[in-house]
Amino acid sequence: MKLLAPTRWMPAPQRIGAVLWISFLLATVATGVFFSAIDPLELRYCVSFPEVSRTTAYTVGFLLFWVLTASSALLSVAFVYPAEQPAPDAQDPP
Repeated sequence: MKLLAPTRWMPAPQRIGAVLWISFLLATVATGVFFSAIDPLELRYCVSFPEVSRTTAYTVGFLLFWVLTASSALLSVAFVYPAEQPAPDAQDPP
């Protein structure tokens, strides 16, 4: 059973949607695992950031995990599904 067409091409909106959705799910899991083990208020002893609430730390952590996982997923999609090849001109020899 073939899952991809021989050209292995995927439209750009579908690629973007796949990257954002998968990275969102992975960022959710990573945030849950990370903040289950580490209290955000304890991080103030390690880094010199201004005082922030737990909610702000969770939000910033989630966004950082989302950027990290989105960049990884974007690279994966770019390597697996390259851009569409332009149609050859009629005058170009094969």
